[in-house]
Amino acid sequence: MSTLCRPAVAVPENVITMDESLDIARRLHADNPRLPLALRLIANTGVRRRHLVQPIERTLRHPGFEARNLLYQEQAKLRVPPVIRRALANAEVEIRDIDLLIYVSCTGFSMPSMTAWLINELGMRSDTRQLPIAQLGCAAGGAAINRAHDFCTAYPELNALIVACEFCSLCYQPDDADIGSLLSDGLFGDAVAAAVVRGAGGTGVRLERNGSYLIPHTQDWISYAVKDTGFHFRLDKRVPTTMAPLAPVIDDLVARHEWDASALDFYVVHAGGPRILDDLSRFLGVVPEAFRHSRATLTEYGNIASAVVFDALDRLYAAGGPAVGGRGIVAGFGPGITAEMALGTWVAGEPAGVGVRRPTNEEVPSWSTA
Repeated sequence: MSTLCRPAVAVPENVITMDESLDIARRLHADNPRLPLALRLIANTGVRRRHLVQPIERTLRHPGFEARNLLYQEQAKLRVPPVIRRALANAEVEIRDIDLLIYVSCTGFSMPSMTAWLINELGMRSDTRQLPIAQLGCAAGGAAINRAHDFCTAYPELNALIVACEFCSLCYQPDDADIGSLLSDGLFGDAVAAAVVRGAGGTGVRLERNGSYLIPHTQDWISYAVKDTGFHFRLDKRVPTTMAPLAPVIDDLVARHEWDASALDFYVVHAGGPRILDDLSRFLGVVPEAFRHSRATLTEYGNIASAVVFDALDRLYAAGGPAVGGRGIVAGFGPGITAEMALGTWVAGEPAGVGVRRPTNEEVPSWSTA
């Protein structure tokens, strides 16, 4: 079984508060008849502040999709490598110990993927497998953990590195009056996260089972309208109700592992908004305090998309973590509507390399993501 080690997370230096977000919305969208609703929705998110890759004055200007995408690539190349180095140190592995690189992002695009740049820039092995994930949105953090778990289950001596790079502010659309777009202007923040999943040894969440679930016929509930100006966020008003059908799925997954979803020791879930956490608390029968780390991420950083689960997990580590043997769940929710869920036990493992024989290239077939 593989171990999800302590993540590393970084947020940019530019900060915008809730009050500033509301003032900007009032100033820029004064003629929008739905502005009062948007202001109420933003205020109800509970987001106190967010971090942006640019100062707010520059964020509010739209230089065009091409310029924004170039800025995404520039900022990713600047900010991702230091976070990776901290994640490797947390996991007690070296860059050349990584066999699979998973890069998740829904806020910028490049081809080749950023995986190719990172392999070259950081001195990773040329036979490192690449898995870019671009269209799962906020669920991609959970999906990356699950695909890393699958890989390390197939090849128990190998290691996976996950990178989540989300610059949501680069998707701001100043002329978009859609209510989902207006809400996103006050909800989403920017962040970079990285974490190692070790096939052997390590301290953290020993991954034991994972699952995915798609709520039928909800693919239009969270989406991008892709236009000349870039990605326009769309959000259906029914999205806050999605925990009603997803909670039984979580219950079932946990029950098949012979655990009780209402009696776990830790819950690390994506915090798209406070109602998600409130409903999970009610439907799963757990106290609201169980989701304190996810709620803290939402309050202090906003919705940082695929990076949320890694920041919430890092907060769990910072708080001392559960006792060894503690049982828990890591879950991400996003477009589809998709849920990606992983169950695991808290472990304190051996240092890197103890009792591990790395297989030769001939023993491990290459992956292709083309």
